Amino acid sequence: MTITIEPKSVMTLRQRTGCGMSDCKSALVEAQGDLTAAEKLLREKLKGKMDGRTDRAAGEGCIAVAIDGSKSVIIEVRAETDFTSKNEGFRNMAKDLANAALGQSVGSVSMTSAMTDRLDTVRITTGENISFARGERIDGGTPHSYVHHDGKLGVIVHFQGDVPEELRTGICQHVAANVPTPLAVDAAGVPADLVAQKRADAQTEAEASGKPAEIAAKIAEGKVRKFFEEVTLLGQKYVKDDKQTVSQMLPKGTSVTAFRRVVVGGS
Repeated sequence: MTITIEPKSVMTLRQRTGCGMSDCKSALVEAQGDLTAAEKLLREKLKGKMDGRTDRAAGEGCIAVAIDGSKSVIIEVRAETDFTSKNEGFRNMAKDLANAALGQSVGSVSMTSAMTDRLDTVRITTGENISFARGERIDGGTPHSYVHHDGKLGVIVHFQGDVPEELRTGICQHVAANVPTPLAVDAAGVPADLVAQKRADAQTEAEASGKPAEIAAKIAEGKVRKFFEEVTLLGQKYVKDDKQTVSQMLPKGTSVTAFRRVVVGGS
């Protein structure tokens, strides 16, 4: 029996999948006019084609952030071209993934089947190797975020206490812009092995210059303190007022509990 496919059904399937009219009509014919079955059929066929393209370089992408109460998520989604990474549909998909991840436990974000389906919709529509690169769910205090205008760099900072919104934004921008990028909130968060290596290198250098061991140790401690000022968020000079550290900018009784800085293609 010949199935008559209404143009309206073809258009509806095209709107749902972003696929070409001929592909949509063929899928409807194969599915005997069943729109839901045709959509499933089309997605399975095209997803198979897309899975064969995962070896293509995905050097572009965007950062997306989601916040709900004390919870935050920051993720990176990759694409092949800058054109796609700037596309509204791509960025909306990234935001949807971030929002979906708010329901996960603290730590690395895992892609659920629903999240994968959402991403696959854009993969199929664009024909590009689009993938979820990484993400993290954080909790505690009051999160605030900053995403650079090009979408390729994003920051989340969690605050404890009543920090004015303007300052919260400023500290997020500090994390985004400052060189060097802070390694930790404060000295306690800097990896112990890195601190030990810095201390040992400084002491060896001082002793090599002829300083007695006791003096060399004091010089080493001074250099370690200087190192903390350079690599900890609270110890760094605030990017918008280099006469004060980030710690000095914070109102009394407030603190930063966590931060993350994510760049497309970064480690």
